[in-house]
Amino acid sequence: MIKKYFSGLKFGLLLQIAVGPMCLMVFNTAKNIGFLVALSLVLAIALVDAFYITLASIGVSKLLEKENIKKTFKIIGSIVLIIFGMNIVFNAFGINIIPGLNLKPTSANIFIQGLVLTLSNPITIVFWGSVLTTKIIEDKLEKKELIIFSVGLVSATLIFLSVVAVLGTILSSFIPYNISNILNIIVGILIIFFGIKMLVKKDSN
Repeated sequence: MIKKYFSGLKFGLLLQIAVGPMCLMVFNTAKNIGFLVALSLVLAIALVDAFYITLASIGVSKLLEKENIKKTFKIIGSIVLIIFGMNIVFNAFGINIIPGLNLKPTSANIFIQGLVLTLSNPITIVFWGSVLTTKIIEDKLEKKELIIFSVGLVSATLIFLSVVAVLGTILSSFIPYNISNILNIIVGILIIFFGIKMLVKKDSN
């Protein structure tokens, strides 16, 4: 069983190499606010990953393969990413376009933001569904082995993003305020880009 855990861990770390918007959010949060607050964001992301992997394993991914449902969720997820990205950019100039985020960032509200942002892309269930299906076929995974493999996948998210949070915390001591502000703008623009990319990307049949 331990081999299946490390198999999931290695596979999950390989998937983490493709840096996404949440990875950027973790780095940015650690840089601006600190490691512990960033860690609450990491936990939120890992929880949603675990939730989506569970849904994928019980077949919900098949429902989201329906064109109308997939299109609706893609639009909602894209809009959420774009708005949060714009908020980060405007925050660099002292403007907040999301009233609810005017509160001083804490572990609690960053955790909620992490849940919202990660949940904003339920199409991830389809991705996890295809990953799990492939591994079940290739490795002939049984139910218990699939659970252990999935735990390895979630562990990869926790480990990788925790390292990103550590890097963000360390670099915060060396990055001047002006440069930090520019990095915030870049992170916001990249998150907007991810949102637009998700919106305009055509699905392959």
